Amino acid sequence: MNRATLLLLQLLVAVVLIGIWHVATTVPIGGMHLLPPFFFSTPQAVGQRIVKWLVEGTIWKHLGITLLESMLAFVIGSLGGALIGFWFARQQLIAAIFDPYIKMLNALPRVVLAPIFALWLGLGIWSKVALGITLVFFVVFFNVYQGVKEVSPTVLANARMLGMSERQLLRHVYWPSALSWMFSSLHTSVGFAVVGAVVGEYLGAAAGLGYLIQQAEGVFDVAGVFAGMFVLAIFVILIDLVVSIVEKRLLVWRPSPGEARM
Repeated sequence: MNRATLLLLQLLVAVVLIGIWHVATTVPIGGMHLLPPFFFSTPQAVGQRIVKWLVEGTIWKHLGITLLESMLAFVIGSLGGALIGFWFARQQLIAAIFDPYIKMLNALPRVVLAPIFALWLGLGIWSKVALGITLVFFVVFFNVYQGVKEVSPTVLANARMLGMSERQLLRHVYWPSALSWMFSSLHTSVGFAVVGAVVGEYLGAAAGLGYLIQQAEGVFDVAGVFAGMFVLAIFVILIDLVVSIVEKRLLVWRPSPGEARM
């Protein structure tokens, strides 16, 4: 299936879902709506709210702050998770010592950490960045750790037979294996970085998409809540697209699934 057809089918799914939403909230069946507009708003009202935000420029400030928080959390969490995951995979004693502590920290509910970060770092961007880092770090850490551990013993043995030094093994064997796993985790991490920023804003902030959604929710503005969520969804898709482009650039050596089966 070519890319244009795939994109058309993806858009068709969105159109169908929005169409069902529109019918369920605007067309009464037996004197009642399937989805009461008061609780679910309507696609038209949500669209008008987004257009209003764009025309008035209200959304740009909030979007910019959430973008900054998300990108800082994504970059710092990804780098930290990749480097520490790689180090642990290469140092078995260190991994064994810290294994229970890593699992304990990963099991902590992140929502519980949000007020603590706000207390330590204030209501500025860094408390949201810290929350996002805790979500991103472990996803990347476990994938990179597993990626290095999954290096084929045959490939390693052949590389050593060819006289590769430890430095060359890191560059040509371990890192390529880790990168494949890492980029598979980065697509998930994008969403987690945004979730961390938005949840932090929702719990306490003066700006950002989470703050905008929280303010709309506080006055029962359902259209505003849905509009904020739609902007957030588009925002995440665009960031994920950037990650996909970088992945194709860095993993150009990796065969496509179709080529791998041939």
